[in-house]
Amino acid sequence: MNTIRVQAEDFDLNAELAALRANDATGALATFTGVMRNEGDLSALLLEHYPGMTEREIARHIEDAQSRWPILGITIIHRIGRLVPGSNVVLVAVAASHRKAAFAACEFLMDYLKTNAPFWKQEERAGRTDWIEAKASDAVALEKWR
Repeated sequence: MNTIRVQAEDFDLNAELAALRANDATGALATFTGVMRNEGDLSALLLEHYPGMTEREIARHIEDAQSRWPILGITIIHRIGRLVPGSNVVLVAVAASHRKAAFAACEFLMDYLKTNAPFWKQEERAGRTDWIEAKASDAVALEKWR
């Protein structure tokens, strides 16, 4: 079972994990929850996406992960809209029979989301807004999966 949601609302981590581990064969759950840092004068993060395209691209990468590792289910939730420090931003959760597959797929999917997912991010700092460019270090992390 795979779940992909792009939403403004927060998510309930415990409820999402309970739904994902419903498969009796699940022996491992690997998760990553991205939280907006409280960083100096950063007051908010605005996340935008292209509806439909974003979900299709995420689904394509889920299929890639499932072709690489024996995965039982994946949940990806990415928030959009205006988020403030302390807000949940993204959840990547992977269920597998064994931990190595769950860990690897979770890291692979998060590296993809951080670098290539079709989201646009704008920071609000001290009364000004700036678009965020992808970091070179994120591109390097993604290279190990090629």
